[in-house]
Amino acid sequence: MSEIYKTIAGSAEHEIIIERSRFISYVDRVQSEEKAQDFIHYIKKKHWDATHNCSAYLIGEQDEIQKANDDGEPSGTAGKPMLEILKKLQLKNTVVVVTRYFGGIKLGAGGLIRAYGRAAKEGIYAAGIIERVLHREIIITMDYTWHGKVLNEVTNKEYDVADTQFMENVIMTLLIPTGNEEQVVNELTNLTNAQVQIQLGKELYCERPYKESAQED
Repeated sequence: MSEIYKTIAGSAEHEIIIERSRFISYVDRVQSEEKAQDFIHYIKKKHWDATHNCSAYLIGEQDEIQKANDDGEPSGTAGKPMLEILKKLQLKNTVVVVTRYFGGIKLGAGGLIRAYGRAAKEGIYAAGIIERVLHREIIITMDYTWHGKVLNEVTNKEYDVADTQFMENVIMTLLIPTGNEEQVVNELTNLTNAQVQIQLGKELYCERPYKESAQED
């Protein structure tokens, strides 16, 4: 599994008007091509009377599945620029549909490319971009006498405490970015003179907002 990748925070809808044409973008996160197609069919059914329902999606850890559909627009002027936006933003497992209601003014090939690219990008930003970071659970089982010292340490190091159970012993579960497990285990072992039990748990993804750099704007 990838240690970190970008995707959208959730589904979104966003509308813009360009030369009297309505461009309505719909964005969603999907885990399979089947789900992407289901989403596209849903939007097409919702906007059955639209001039076009163009789409693009990018799925898989290595972008194994890439599809773009112009839905009647001139070849390469709708689905492809939308797919290029997904690639430029390096988004995984994302589908975009842009519905167009023609307003009577032709945009030309260049105008269409810009319009669909803009609609897709604004829809994506309306949804929000996040990073999914692979973490490993570190489970600490300790006597109550160690809880305060361990809690102070993990708080100072800003480690994520996912859960704490107060039973016969205290069981604290940390979520640590993959690759840092050995360092954290060594720190806790040294801190407690190896007086606590430390186990590695399952791997899972945690989400955080993506901070875009100026170079990407």
